[in-house]
Amino acid sequence: MQLLLATGNTHKISELRRVLPVSLPSGEAITYKSLHDFQLTLPPETGTTLTQNAQLKATYAARQSGLIALSDDTGLEVDFLHGAPGVHTARYAGDACDATANNQKLLHALENVPYQKRTAQFVTIACIAWPDGRVKLFEGICRGHIAQEYHGTHGFGYDPIFFVDEAGKCFAQLTQDEKNAVSHRGRAFQKVSDFLLTNNF
Repeated sequence: MQLLLATGNTHKISELRRVLPVSLPSGEAITYKSLHDFQLTLPPETGTTLTQNAQLKATYAARQSGLIALSDDTGLEVDFLHGAPGVHTARYAGDACDATANNQKLLHALENVPYQKRTAQFVTIACIAWPDGRVKLFEGICRGHIAQEYHGTHGFGYDPIFFVDEAGKCFAQLTQDEKNAVSHRGRAFQKVSDFLLTNNF
């Protein structure tokens, strides 16, 4: 069985490979393909919600490749900022921004905001899409706070400033397996994994 991971983010692919199953209950191996294998580039994320963007990417990849495709969209929702950056999380500081610029903009937006009011959550919507147009959606949520300074050296994106309440550390201070156990993406794709292992394809 072949499944296409419809993302160009190598960090994300590494995370997903540690969560998703390597075989079906029948013993059939699952081979995960990349966009590069099909020379595919995903369309722009034009949706106004995480669900729309996740579905847009997965359905496009499935239709173009002929394989079942997995994709996701993730948003950081800061309570003090009324849910921002939300669907614009990856491009918070502009279309050509990087993680450092995003983090700096967020820290600046929360400057002088006390820790107890810096509550936030990461939300991931994962989507499985079939070439015939069927889709299945899964959600993962991780609550936390926006730290007042950088912590840790692991991970990517907002990991150095997102303090995970459940873990008592920022994402960037956790190992990959520790992060997958509590993260929004880990939880969403654990549901994907459970689905793959309990349904007949």
